[in-house]
Order: sequence, then structure tokens, then C-alpha cells
Amino acid sequence: MQKRKLGKSNLEVSEIGFGCMGLSFGYGPAVDKQQAVSVIRAAVEHGVTFFDTAEVYGPFANEEVVGEALAPYRDRVAIATKFGFAFDSNGKQAGLNSRPEHIKEAAEASLKRLRTDVIDLLYQHRVDPNVPIEDVAGAVKDLIQQGKVKHFGLSEAGVKTIRRANAVQPVTALQSEYSLWWREPEEAILPTLEELGIGFVPFSPLGKGFLTGAIKEDTQFDKSDFRSVVPRFSEENRKVNRALVDVLSKFAQEKKVTAAQVALAWILAQKPWMVPIPGTTKLHRLEENVGAANIELTPDDLRQLDEISSKAPMQGARYPESSQRMIDR
Repeated sequence: MQKRKLGKSNLEVSEIGFGCMGLSFGYGPAVDKQQAVSVIRAAVEHGVTFFDTAEVYGPFANEEVVGEALAPYRDRVAIATKFGFAFDSNGKQAGLNSRPEHIKEAAEASLKRLRTDVIDLLYQHRVDPNVPIEDVAGAVKDLIQQGKVKHFGLSEAGVKTIRRANAVQPVTALQSEYSLWWREPEEAILPTLEELGIGFVPFSPLGKGFLTGAIKEDTQFDKSDFRSVVPRFSEENRKVNRALVDVLSKFAQEKKVTAAQVALAWILAQKPWMVPIPGTTKLHRLEENVGAANIELTPDDLRQLDEISSKAPMQGARYPESSQRMIDR
């Protein structure tokens, strides 16, 4: 697999990364720990060098799995994790907390769980309206100067926040949702990133599994699968949203590849400083995702995909209202 640099930084990673969240959190019950370790190690063997986790995934369990899985390969891979949430006495998520002292405590705990002495990329998971972003950037700058963190990132941050943070500590990457199904970042975010030389790490590049075609109108989500409360995954909205998937699947069949591979290849074709992080719990899906790096989309292919995407706008919000409120605009 080819490598890409995130923006103008010196952080060079595989052109397709691995989003580890779903192994422990979010998409139903956590998979067996050894299975999770095996999938992550298989990703390394397939050329993936960029792994994404966060303290809140579990909480905490995902970082532990990633730490164990990548310990034998630590010098070959880059690990990204995130801070920004508060936790109650039972370890459950309890709102946002990006106070500088909390950031430093969170980073120390992440270092231990990840079994490493340095975090390659440390993101603020969600912008905290109660803490000036300059204070957040300053706290991460301190961690970088102490050698505990190499690069600073933001997640789901708006243009003004990105600019203010970058003025204090250069931002290496922004992580936000982006796919053929959700193209809002193209309006203001991507031009800003290009101007400032910041890399882009699209999460949910497969539309939380929807663009693979595996989710049907009658799919039943486990109650621990957060898609069960996401408006765009309601049965009614799925009926409408299938239109995009059906046309995308037909396009993929004509190219003798899968819809998931087309969706990932489309992102890779957008900008050389974008690195999508699809996640999976299955080896055959990992191999399918990695295979997208070998797909060349022609200018005509890209025009067709733009047309497909524009004719089938997503119906339904991408988060329930409580989570939507945490997204910085």
C-alpha cells in the first residue's frame, strides 16, 4: 500500500487506515478480544500503518485492545487516539471535558492503555464550548514539547475553531465524517484544510456500513448498536436512502469491484492528503477495504459518482439530537 502525508506535517501513514472503534463499541456487542487483536494484526500484515482509537470507545476497552495488538509492531505504525469526554465514577461517559488539566490526565491514561511512550496523533474528540480552543491547543502543545505526543488533531471542528487552534499549535489532521453519502465538509472545511496544510481523516467513509449494501430496509440493529437511534437509519429513511446504494452497487458491478471499494477509492481520488479509516470486525471485509487502494477511478468515473451522489441526498440526521449538539459549527 502507498503512503500519504497528512497535510504539510511529517506524519506519513498508509493511504487507508483502520478505525478500531467497532471492535469494542458502537456497533453492537464487543467482539472477542483475541479476535479483535487478530484483525488489527492482520491489518498490519496487509500494509495498514494508521490505527484510530479513543478513550471513550468502551470506554477505555478499545485503547487496551489496540495497545495489545500493536505492541509487537509499534515501530511500524502510527496510533491516533482522542480526549475530550468526562466520565462518572462508573466509567460511563458524562459530557464534555477539555480542560487542560484533564487533557493531560487523559493523555497519561491513554499512554498506559496503549502500551507506548508517545501518541502519534492526539485529537480533541469534540469541541468543548466551555473551554477556549486556545487553551486546548496549548495543553497539547505542552504534551508535544514533553515528547508524549507527536501531532495535534481535531474532530468535527468548524472552520473558526480550526483556525484558532492552528494559530497556537499547528493542527496535523481534522477527523470528520465524509463519504459519498455525506459531503458537507466540501463546502467550507476542505478549502480551509487545503489553505492551512492540514490533513483530513474521513471517518465513516462507508456511511457506517450503509454504502456496502449490507444494510437492508428490514435489517434489525442490536440495542447496543448506536445506529438503532440514528435518524438516517430509521426504517422509513433507509427506504429512501437505498436509492444511492442501489445505483452505487450497479456502478461497482460494472467495474467488477464492490460498492465499498468504490466508496473508498472515491475518497482517495479527492485529495492526496485524505486518509479514510474504515473499520471492520471481519478479515474478509478488511481485505476488501484494503483492496480499494488498487482501484483507479477515471475522471469520467468520478463525474458519474458525483452525479449519483447529488441525485440521492441523504434523508435523516446523521446523529440523534443529543450527539448533534456536540458538533462544532
